[in-house]
Amino acid sequence: MENRIAGLHHITAIAGMARQNLDFYTNVLGLRLLKKTVNFDDPGTYHFYFGDEKGSAGTILTFFPHEGARRGSAGTGMATNIAYAVPGGSFDFWIDRFQKHHVTYNKPSEKFGEQYLTFLDPDGLKLELVIPKKQDNRTPWETDEVKAAVATKGFHGVTLTVQDKEKTAQVLTDIFGYTLQEQSVNRYRYVTDAVDTANIIDLVELPQEPRGIGGAGTNHHIAFRVKNEEVLMHFQKKIADLGYNITQKIDRNYFYSLYFREPNGILFEIATDNPGFGIDEPWEELGTGLLLPPRYEARRAEIEAALPKLD
Repeated sequence: MENRIAGLHHITAIAGMARQNLDFYTNVLGLRLLKKTVNFDDPGTYHFYFGDEKGSAGTILTFFPHEGARRGSAGTGMATNIAYAVPGGSFDFWIDRFQKHHVTYNKPSEKFGEQYLTFLDPDGLKLELVIPKKQDNRTPWETDEVKAAVATKGFHGVTLTVQDKEKTAQVLTDIFGYTLQEQSVNRYRYVTDAVDTANIIDLVELPQEPRGIGGAGTNHHIAFRVKNEEVLMHFQKKIADLGYNITQKIDRNYFYSLYFREPNGILFEIATDNPGFGIDEPWEELGTGLLLPPRYEARRAEIEAALPKLD
């Protein structure tokens, strides 16, 4: 993992109603609410983090919920599908659960020899559950209703939809160390061997497809994982030397980040494992309080009054 991209770190999307988003991902999907904080650039908006017990890289899905946000439209220049790994034999449970909670879903299908079940969250964000070819041994977060035998393990991969795959593929292979594993028509599967899970990027090439429009139900960016700040800065130099406009290191409290746009316009982030989600709450209390970055603490009363109520 030294000086390597180790698969996905997190994925960030946009939602509409905060309460609805929180209920779906914790109660219906059974993820853990890791952090309830605010958008560092817009403290009047929540930033929710969902994942496994301790927010392991490769399990973290985050949202900026904007009350009354317009519905976005998925298209090219976007991450368009988030895939979670689940245990074999769990689809019957999930289909029953989706029916019970009025979740839109499609019947199971197959790609690259793996069974998958597509569904939509309340804002129309496209997700899928995948039974991997190779057993995923990550320990999932479980709830009273979603037990380990059926629970999501974390990300399996993500689909990026682009008009021209070549330059995006070059970023994945030449900078991030992925290799092309399989192709089916216009879907190209890239995999890194730096890790065994959350290590798949599918590129779908649609030259005539319109560009996506951001809004509720669309993905904002995807983040790739590195071990620490030393590796992070190695990639900053590497990417800058290739002519990309990449940010300086940014402190996101729970990790350090860099951002740049790949040639098709998708926002890529590189994020560190350190310091993790246990720096400002005990592990057993993750997600129970509103956490603010230090620079906003003096405005806590004002910010709490402006945020949507969650109960």
